[in-house]
Amino acid sequence: MTTEPETSTPGTPRTAASPLRVAIHGEPMPFLTAAITAGGGTVVGLEDEPEVLVLDHGNPKHELLDALHDASSIRWVQLPSAGIESYADALAAYPDKVWTSAKGAYAKPVAEHALALTLALLRHLPERARARSWAPATGTSLHGLRAVVIGAGGVGLEILRLFRVFDVEVDVVRRTLVAVPGARRTTTPAHLAEHLAEADVVVVAAALTADTSKLIGAPELALMKPSAVLVNIARGGLVDTDAVVEALRAGSIAGAALDVTDPEPLPDGHPLWDEPHALITPHAADTLEMIRPLLGERVTENLRRFAASAELEGLVDAAAGY
Repeated sequence: MTTEPETSTPGTPRTAASPLRVAIHGEPMPFLTAAITAGGGTVVGLEDEPEVLVLDHGNPKHELLDALHDASSIRWVQLPSAGIESYADALAAYPDKVWTSAKGAYAKPVAEHALALTLALLRHLPERARARSWAPATGTSLHGLRAVVIGAGGVGLEILRLFRVFDVEVDVVRRTLVAVPGARRTTTPAHLAEHLAEADVVVVAAALTADTSKLIGAPELALMKPSAVLVNIARGGLVDTDAVVEALRAGSIAGAALDVTDPEPLPDGHPLWDEPHALITPHAADTLEMIRPLLGERVTENLRRFAASAELEGLVDAAAGY
């Protein structure tokens, strides 16, 4: 005897006998299938009327629209990344579906990388890594400095927490004027210029949207102190790469550490590679080995919440762009 698939909306708790039907967009990696099972779901194909679509990092993005068209039963889509710009077309085409991202899930490894890049710049490690002879001792301690952190998502808040260990005074710039606990001041991008001139460290940890594209460009870099450093661990498009090259050449900032670039990958022969005060890492703040377990935890938790009609983690605001 067969039964019709359940079509209940979130709010109807499920039983062990009726697990959520979950399809995977992309290769069904063992960690992801295990996370789905742990969350009370069962992995099915698109032809089996899934209620949930989960994406791994290696998913075929160009096929997502087709998958959503073929499986109209899908009510919720779990994206694998914190940034959603790669999925903008699908969100625009299916605004009625519930969308969640991995925002906040990877905060600890990314913030750790931001701290490492900050310390490397302040201690002049890019120059020392290139050196082939002894030189006078130079460097600046992070303790007691002043920082601007742009973005108050999970990564930005974790950077704030780590900086506070070093007694850094942190000003947070975010889209909404809601005070961030632990920050010296909280402000909006309209007032970013007021804080750049005071900062010893500027960390970009915001989402990339139409409003934040090239948020840090030549005018903003010109406001920074010659002793200040810039760190970007968010998206390359938030920073004007050409302007960074010019600022480093002119000595108007002391250094720049970029885990993300525009363009990305940064082409061989790009002038930024030759800047002695630049440190470039290949989008390595959150490697797959680091974040796949964290994505699994997010999938498991959200499946449990979806089945129990609880608010999901990482809900996407398509209008805001994250």
